[in-house]
Amino acid sequence: MMADKTEYITAEGLQKLKKELDELKNVKRKEIADRIQEAKELGDLSENAEYADAKNEQSFIEGRIIQLENLLKNVTIISDTKKKKSEVVQVGSKIELSTNGNTLKYTIVGSNEAEPEKGLISNESPLGQAFLGRGVGEMVQISVPAGTVEYKILHIE
Repeated sequence: MMADKTEYITAEGLQKLKKELDELKNVKRKEIADRIQEAKELGDLSENAEYADAKNEQSFIEGRIIQLENLLKNVTIISDTKKKKSEVVQVGSKIELSTNGNTLKYTIVGSNEAEPEKGLISNESPLGQAFLGRGVGEMVQISVPAGTVEYKILHIE
């Protein structure tokens, strides 16, 4: 098993994970146990597709519960108290960049909350890693399949 690593997450993201874990433990577990019981009552388990499907779903749910519990042991909350103007990009920073005449805005988040289409980029992604520790005015070059893209950091908050 992989060594435990710190996962960065916002307070809202933490609440979402806790809510999902609660739902899985207190609702989904019971639902799947009921489905397995009903399938057992149908008879021959070797040819019972409903039973096999329910057991597969149970495995998935239990795996996700373990995954969430392990994740929650290693979280560091990205706190809003760090919102004082930062000199360098860090996890939780909102950054404004320019590239090829376009202005882009990103927030650096932990990998569990990354949604690039919404401007939330992971601190573990090549893009996120390239910006960490950099300051306003710095030029950052990132290699992409199409070549190299250059970004200028305009603002950090």
